Amino acid sequence: MSQLDTGWLDTQYNNRARVPEHMAIIDRWRQASQLVREQSPACRIGLSYGEGSDETVDVFPAAEPGAPILIFIHGGYWRSLDKADHSFIAPSFVSDGAAVVIPNYSLCPAVTVEQIALQMTRLLAWTVRHAAAFRADPQRIAVAGHSAGGHLAAMMLGCRWKEVDPGLPLQPLRGALSISGLYDLEPLRHTPFIAPDLKLTPASVKRLSPAFFPRPKRPLYAVVGGDESEEFLRQNQMIRDQWGPTAVPVCETLSGRHHFDILHNLVEPAGRLHHLALRLLGLR
Repeated sequence: MSQLDTGWLDTQYNNRARVPEHMAIIDRWRQASQLVREQSPACRIGLSYGEGSDETVDVFPAAEPGAPILIFIHGGYWRSLDKADHSFIAPSFVSDGAAVVIPNYSLCPAVTVEQIALQMTRLLAWTVRHAAAFRADPQRIAVAGHSAGGHLAAMMLGCRWKEVDPGLPLQPLRGALSISGLYDLEPLRHTPFIAPDLKLTPASVKRLSPAFFPRPKRPLYAVVGGDESEEFLRQNQMIRDQWGPTAVPVCETLSGRHHFDILHNLVEPAGRLHHLALRLLGLR
């Protein structure tokens, strides 16, 4: 690619540069999340779902037994942020009758995107095995993710779960909600601000781009902010074009939302994203 092309990719994919107030937003997430943990005596923080030091998860149990489970996977381009920044996701869903599971994962460049995706398969297997401990139904699990977390959520729909754990169902997920997700990683291989940390190759791009996976049997809801870049809008439409309307029955743009404040719509009781997550959980 030419210098002009790579410079354009930076303007398209560097969301922090596009949203100058991003740090103030993330700081509010952190403050709200700390308050949630302090006010949630039933929450269980830092449980291990695997052998790695980063393979930990925070669980916000349901109020009543037999509840569905929402797994929320944070973003940060696979190289930043933390589950502790996202506890604020939990209360509105617990109030609606769900249990909420928020995992950490190792970060690039210490690991690869592929290793992170495998960590999420271990997280799902752990959630199925331990669901009863937090008053939840292992047959009613949905996953939601933001940005890189949206990519990981879409990846999970394409997983061959019996190869992860023969005891798992063929498809343990009811579906996935991807918020401002990434489905074709080829542009990121050429994007200067992120490429050195991700170390993507043509072969790994093929393995890690959900857009080129077989169409999954469970639905993906794909939503992007109306104020996001042309490339994020293209990525959102691309997954519908590639997988089709049966596999991607929801492919929408939220007007007036950028890459960071779109996440607020997930926790707003009247928010479209909140409604879509509840639909996947069978609570609407």
